[in-house]
Amino acid sequence: MIRDLEIDLLRSFVAVAAQRNFTQAGLSINRTQSAVSLQIKRLEDIVGKRLFERNRQSVSITPTGEILLVYAKRILTANDVALSHIRRPEADGLIRIGTPDDYATYLLPPILSAISKDHPRLQFEVTCENGCDLLKLLDQGQLDVAVVTHPTNDISRQVARYEPLHWVASPDYAEDPEAQLSLVLFPTGCICRNIVLDTLEKINRSWFVSYNTRSIGLIEKAILKDGCVSVMEASIIPDTLKIIDGRTGFPPRPDVAISVHTAKSVEPHVALVSGVLLTRLGCTT
Repeated sequence: MIRDLEIDLLRSFVAVAAQRNFTQAGLSINRTQSAVSLQIKRLEDIVGKRLFERNRQSVSITPTGEILLVYAKRILTANDVALSHIRRPEADGLIRIGTPDDYATYLLPPILSAISKDHPRLQFEVTCENGCDLLKLLDQGQLDVAVVTHPTNDISRQVARYEPLHWVASPDYAEDPEAQLSLVLFPTGCICRNIVLDTLEKINRSWFVSYNTRSIGLIEKAILKDGCVSVMEASIIPDTLKIIDGRTGFPPRPDVAISVHTAKSVEPHVALVSGVLLTRLGCTT
């Protein structure tokens, strides 16, 4: 007998996969840790396999869980979009969204386009800054939603997904482990910048920053034309650049988390958009 995948169970499952912690997952969806644990157990009973391996120190997703996660996000996206369209087809107003330039260039356009098709009376104003500056603007009431990056050990609000970081260079980049490394990075305050410099510091690699810029276009040009090197999240690497992970002088880097922030009290149209952003960013690969 075929059993259905229940929406509430899938929502808890996706929360645990994102937070990698049952307590934090419960907080993100307003459930207790014990309730989340029971829901995951019910979902494992339905699929007939374990979805997470867990002990006192960590929670890790199983191969079966990875497969289910893809479908769970699609199901939740369809569910949330359908309900929002039926319940609030009249949604209108201005949504002020803050995000780094690379996300505004590569991740948000198809999502905002899809929202506009469902809710044509909504308007979007996008501000591009570093994550730390965006959170200040959010706290000051100058933004409604912020999509920002965090280290995986310092996460607040709801995580859309985890992103691996890659060293990137031009296709004809000539490796010279002894040469001083020329970098192009987002300005001070960027999480990825901090990770890059900390990583190079640990291996005593000599470096200098040729460009400090918030422009992903200038970063790409500096890499292609000036021989600079940078680090980018996997989903925003242009086809023109080459991943150079594993080469001498380019050690592994930790993942980062992409999360969606809103004020504690928001208008319904803001809650609608932040929810869609969270779900659809989680589905983007």
